[in-house]
Amino acid sequence: MADEKKPQKPQQPETQKSDTAVRFTQAVPGRIEEIVCRTGMRGEATQVRVRVLEGRDADKVIRRNVMGPIQLGDIVMLRETEFEARALNKGGRGAA
Repeated sequence: MADEKKPQKPQQPETQKSDTAVRFTQAVPGRIEEIVCRTGMRGEATQVRVRVLEGRDADKVIRRNVMGPIQLGDIVMLRETEFEARALNKGGRGAA
């Protein structure tokens, strides 16, 4: 019984650990110029006007929906700068 071998776990090569590296997408910084209003079912998002600081759309002002606490002058990272959020209507449910 002393000759009985325990099954060994296969050792993983060191190269597989690099597959778990964090990869970030390309983003462009933008500064919040104006807070337009709260949006969402419970007001969890804020619609803001953002001035793009870098990239091909530099100095362009676009409307975006932002989650979380923000204030004027904050820098947000935008994944894309081509599309804008739709302008919100002042009417609510059932408004004519």
